[in-house]
Amino acid sequence: MDVKDQVIEDDYAIYNDDCIEVMKKLKAESVHLSVYSPPFGGLYSYSSSERDLSNCSDYDQFFEHYEFVIKELFNLTLPGRISAVHCMDVPSGNTGKDYLVDFPGDIIRLHKKLGFEYIARYHVWKEPLGVRNRTMAKNLAHQTIVNDSSFCTCASADYLLIFRKRGENPIPITHENGLTEYAGSREIPQELYPYKNWAGKQRENKYSHWIWRQYASAFWDDVRLGHVLPFKESRDEKDEKHVHPLQLDVIDRCVNLWSNPGEIVLTPFMGVGSEVYSAVANGRKGIGIELKESYYRQAVRNINGLIVKDKKVEVQLGMFASGSS
Repeated sequence: MDVKDQVIEDDYAIYNDDCIEVMKKLKAESVHLSVYSPPFGGLYSYSSSERDLSNCSDYDQFFEHYEFVIKELFNLTLPGRISAVHCMDVPSGNTGKDYLVDFPGDIIRLHKKLGFEYIARYHVWKEPLGVRNRTMAKNLAHQTIVNDSSFCTCASADYLLIFRKRGENPIPITHENGLTEYAGSREIPQELYPYKNWAGKQRENKYSHWIWRQYASAFWDDVRLGHVLPFKESRDEKDEKHVHPLQLDVIDRCVNLWSNPGEIVLTPFMGVGSEVYSAVANGRKGIGIELKESYYRQAVRNINGLIVKDKKVEVQLGMFASGSS
């Protein structure tokens, strides 16, 4: 594929280029799951490139451009399969007297317009003091409630929005022995371990049932907030901010809930490689696209550092774009 840079291996392919141009060259209805964080609608600008979705003149222009991304994802996704979008409410500024923009709601409305069904919203808890220290949000400061608490706010959760492409899923996502791995901070009760990989009636599978209760909650307060890939070295000198990468617990849950081993997981905004890393670590095949060169270089380092044990998957000829090398 004609891109700025690429690495293609048996179980992943990553590209340094514009996600729209790369996705146009991939095979239609070849992706089983997509997981990604889009730029947060005017909150940060990651580069000066005119192709950078974060580098828009205003909020409306962001959604005008983002629509092209969703259209390409719709074309690539198998019918009945999932696209998971990580996002948050976007503050209007940081004056201390700001309001929130319903970024998740606008994402939902655009997906429904373009042929996806909205099926779930998960809330990822964030520690308030940590958010305050990282963002220096004035309306999260204790001083705000001292001076005038009408301007205080909460440490808003991150959201994971789940969309399903309309149509019948040709390949069911099965868990014949239930859920076998838990991605989170809680301790699984020791008495449940004999039920791991339970081959009997699944109503008896207490191990899987315990994991499912954590995952089926709309509030994920057991995500390990610091469980992320290395990212600090990807910062350019001119970068004003660097947003924390998506937690691996969140991605691992998506990959294990909504794809089968050996299937293809795509992220159009790869960042430092978290979604591809998780896909490969969980026995899937990852495709990642990243426009910013420093992020792409860090993704290469992160994915190269992954050692996958006992999770070899069969290479499917033609899984990547025609013309790739």
